[in-house]
Amino acid sequence: MLRLETIICTFSVLSVAARADFKARNCSEVREACTARGFSFAHVPLQEIPGEHLRVCPQGNTCCTQEMEDKFGQQSKQDFESLVDEMSHELRSTFVSRHKRFDEFFLELLENTERSLHEMFVRTYGKPYMQNSAVFENLFAELKRYYTGGNVNLEEMLNDFWSRLLERMFTLLNSQYVITEDYLECISKYTEELKPFGDVPRKLKAQVTRAFIAARTFVQGLSVGREVAQRVSKVSSTPPCIRALTKMMYCPYCQGMPAVKSCKNYCLNVMKGCLANQADLDPEWNLYIDAMLLVAQRLEGPFNIESVMEPIDVKISEAIMNMQENSAQVSYRVFQGCGQPKPAGMTRSTRGVSDVFNARFRPYSPEERPTTAAGTSLDRLVVDIKEKLKLSKKFWSILPEAMCVEDRVTAGNASDDECWNGHTKGRYFSEVQKDGLTNQVNNPEVLVDITRPDTLIRQQIMALRVMTNKLRNAYNGNDIYFQDSSDEGSGGSGSGSGCTEVCPTDMEGAASEAPVVEADRSGPVDDSAPLHAPSVALPTMLALSVLALHRQWR
Repeated sequence: MLRLETIICTFSVLSVAARADFKARNCSEVREACTARGFSFAHVPLQEIPGEHLRVCPQGNTCCTQEMEDKFGQQSKQDFESLVDEMSHELRSTFVSRHKRFDEFFLELLENTERSLHEMFVRTYGKPYMQNSAVFENLFAELKRYYTGGNVNLEEMLNDFWSRLLERMFTLLNSQYVITEDYLECISKYTEELKPFGDVPRKLKAQVTRAFIAARTFVQGLSVGREVAQRVSKVSSTPPCIRALTKMMYCPYCQGMPAVKSCKNYCLNVMKGCLANQADLDPEWNLYIDAMLLVAQRLEGPFNIESVMEPIDVKISEAIMNMQENSAQVSYRVFQGCGQPKPAGMTRSTRGVSDVFNARFRPYSPEERPTTAAGTSLDRLVVDIKEKLKLSKKFWSILPEAMCVEDRVTAGNASDDECWNGHTKGRYFSEVQKDGLTNQVNNPEVLVDITRPDTLIRQQIMALRVMTNKLRNAYNGNDIYFQDSSDEGSGGSGSGSGCTEVCPTDMEGAASEAPVVEADRSGPVDDSAPLHAPSVALPTMLALSVLALHRQWR
């Protein structure tokens, strides 16, 4: 009897153990978790099965079939790419929105300035200006063409503008003479020597050149940052990376622990291995951000394009007044160098005063600021973008850290023993690797080929390097020819955008100081002919007439 009781007791203990073992191997929780995640498998085991068929997850007893592991691999790739896209969304949207706002601001500032000048001149000078408004239109067209990426040398363009203005004014102020094309060419040689417009051209050229270089380069910089962020955010996962992601994110399912998330340090090693190339972008990205911040300082201060463009009509008027007041002396010096032109008939010398304008420009009111599409002034736009730029520093090197604080990836605040370490639930002991490709040579989780850098990332590094060099030159008021590789013929690069591809550049400065042409004393001088300087009254009125005509490019 005693022996029978012993046998029954032993059988009972074994039965309890068997039931406990069966409970431990039940896969119902895995089935529920897979259904909740939207997985559709042909078969999910009711209880653990031998795992010899697995290629990524541990091959002991498992709740996963081969089909499940394969789909987990596909899903882990999608999850990773989606997470990178989500984490970089704010960065990308910042560059997209700020580039759009700055581009709108600069373009509308140009349009408003031209419209303001046009309305003032029509109001003040009427018909003479209207007949010659194309001169001003050409000036603003060239400024806009430069800003939008055209191959325009600002200094040469402005020098040419003042030369043409001198020719037009001289012709009007000396309407009693026949001024030929050859004579006009001779006159242009005396622009630098005579300084007929006073010091206005020199000052305006310096201000306009620096401001436009800074404005165009800054907006191009925003465009390059936008393109780099968009391209680098589209990660291309390597097979070793996908294996590591699958093991980290979904192998707990196969072990019957779908709710257990990875240990943080384990996640960091996986992410640093998968994002090794992105981390290599960070040093050049940080230099680019620093250069953008330097140019932003210039836009807030001496290179502020808003403060340069708003009073440009008044500055041009000052130059014309200088020419008017010194017309007799200028004409005399030109006659000395180029000879006295032939007298014209009565028709030219007695033209009606109704065709000349005789009013000065209205004083400039700093309070009259243009209303722009951006809805604010340049200084506020710059302050806003500076704050955003500062936040974007070190973005690519801290991306793994940012991704591994997500509750959907790691165990969060759980203890070190309650997280997935790649094999089971427990502490992760491996050392966290440093950032960058070369530092992944001993990464315990991701097999990284450090001899094969990602080509796309290297292209973006080069694009940032080129842009940083351009920004540093712009900070010093220098320009570098910037041509879109997709439009080699025109050199244009879209609306203030710089380029949309990896940007090649000519490292030689394009905007060098225009050469000074010495006065030509070899022109014909007729000593026997009297030197007729125009009367003060007629030049006074005609000089202003020239203001309108000065807008007509020859």
